Amino acid sequence: MTEREDSAHISVRGLTMAYGARVIQHDLSFDVRRGDIFVIMGGSGCGKSTLLKHMLGLIPPAAGDILYNGESFVRAQPSEQEAMRRCWGITYQSGGLFSAMTLGENVALPLQLYTSYREEEIDDIVAYKLALVGLGGFQAYYPSEISGGMRKRAALARAIALEPEILFFDEPSAGLDPISSRLLDDLIVQLQESTGATVVMVTHELPSIFAIATNSVFLDAETHTMIDYGDPRQLREHSTHTVVRQFLTRSASGDAVATEDRQ
Repeated sequence: MTEREDSAHISVRGLTMAYGARVIQHDLSFDVRRGDIFVIMGGSGCGKSTLLKHMLGLIPPAAGDILYNGESFVRAQPSEQEAMRRCWGITYQSGGLFSAMTLGENVALPLQLYTSYREEEIDDIVAYKLALVGLGGFQAYYPSEISGGMRKRAALARAIALEPEILFFDEPSAGLDPISSRLLDDLIVQLQESTGATVVMVTHELPSIFAIATNSVFLDAETHTMIDYGDPRQLREHSTHTVVRQFLTRSASGDAVATEDRQ
């Protein structure tokens, strides 16, 4: 592995997240390596999605910093922050597609807003991105006309429209049946391998965590800080924290541990 491939793409340093006097998490420090599929995990209410929003710059931190390629996002000027965001692709729990727009129009939107491509070029890119996620020929369909799994894939096509360096996912498998969820996991891995993008994902789904994650951080709701960090397969077997091992071996919720771990 080259130095560039093993370097920190994202660095969180001494991050404290709070709503007024209420501290959600404090003293978070971890790295997301270039090319990681990095999972933010923990029990309900621990602040997983809040951490993602901080990393996206939607909420300012109470303390600490977040760096992209070694450059502070928190201290950057608004124009510099906007330039950093242009390198990101984001999908939300609900998919976030515009219901009044076709899939093709949804995917075309960032290209129309942020590039100087001609209409014919945009049409070609849209067709290519939809084909990448298994939706070739669905440009004219509206979100209401396709399944939940297909909407998730269409949202992913929009997220990769601008060839992002980093992809952020908030509970990508939420609401999907196990087969659709696994297909989405496989698609995320395929896109990561073909584009080299770094992936940051919030999820509590054990099959997804063990099938695709290469690294992770565990946020604890009781102590309000991170208590473990590393490959979730290693944490499952060797974490010194009982709560982490219990989270990663739980079965009462119906979560099944994937039998095939990503190498």
